Amino acid sequence: MPLSAGDKLGPYEILSSLGKGGMGEVWRARDSRLNREVAIKISAQQFTDRFEREAHAIASLNHTNICTLHDIGPNYLVMELIEGPTLAERIAEGPIPVEKALPIARQIADALEAAHEKNIIHRDLKPANIKIRPDGSVKVLDFGLAKANGPETVVSSDSPTMLHTPTQIGVILGTAAYMAPEQARGKTVDKRADIWSFGVVLHEMVTGKRVFEGEDVADTLASVVKSDPDFTPVPPKLRRLLTKCLQKDPRKRLRDIGDAWDLLEEPAPATAPLLEDESQSRLSKVGRYGWMAAGVLGIALAAVGFVHFRGKPAETPVTRLTM
Repeated sequence: MPLSAGDKLGPYEILSSLGKGGMGEVWRARDSRLNREVAIKISAQQFTDRFEREAHAIASLNHTNICTLHDIGPNYLVMELIEGPTLAERIAEGPIPVEKALPIARQIADALEAAHEKNIIHRDLKPANIKIRPDGSVKVLDFGLAKANGPETVVSSDSPTMLHTPTQIGVILGTAAYMAPEQARGKTVDKRADIWSFGVVLHEMVTGKRVFEGEDVADTLASVVKSDPDFTPVPPKLRRLLTKCLQKDPRKRLRDIGDAWDLLEEPAPATAPLLEDESQSRLSKVGRYGWMAAGVLGIALAAVGFVHFRGKPAETPVTRLTM
């Protein structure tokens, strides 16, 4: 039954629609027990026991850059209400300068690192799942929920695809344009898949364009698997980092998101002109003193040579006279 403003969902009163996503509709609601506003995501299917177990694990994540999961219903999730635009909406306005993109990227990486430390993988990291608050702080939404939610139908390159299980051959999980190549092939993934998605998101932030595109999901997945990312429009400072994040072979990819900042290219320190002048001055002084020393040495050698090589004066003959 479709929801509308004023409807009740357990202890939650529906206030207004916040939009639709790959996992269902999202509504603003009021929690009558705690008198606070929350976001409720309604799924088109009933949640399984497995989903509930994994959702409880996700709820254990307590990090300033991760959206908190408050409650679980038969087919809905109750989450922290985050005000502000999504990163996708910000990117739609144009490329984000490096000096503004890096603080956002660091907060996303911090959220991933906190989850990875608890063996939780996002699997569907994309700009639409990242919120930017008015104060500039970042919140990552839907941690691991795509996996926990089970199979879904592939709709577009923006929608989560299905879960890969032994009974569902060739079925994959993630969002086509942001998933790692191993995800696109339906293979088991680990935290390195999130690192790939982080690289794709950061690339899109600073260029304003998607890394992998296609006319449909199949074309997009083919691009992910076969096409090499174009780093030409990427600012030089980020190229080494993005190259390491976007290695198609996960064995060659950056292993830990916390190590990302060691790969930022720092400009070589320029030599101060004052030091150059001082160096030249010193060389000049050495040159002058060298010539003076050489001159003194030459005079000394000439004097020694003169003393050594000059001949003794001939003796004056003695003339004797006898009277």
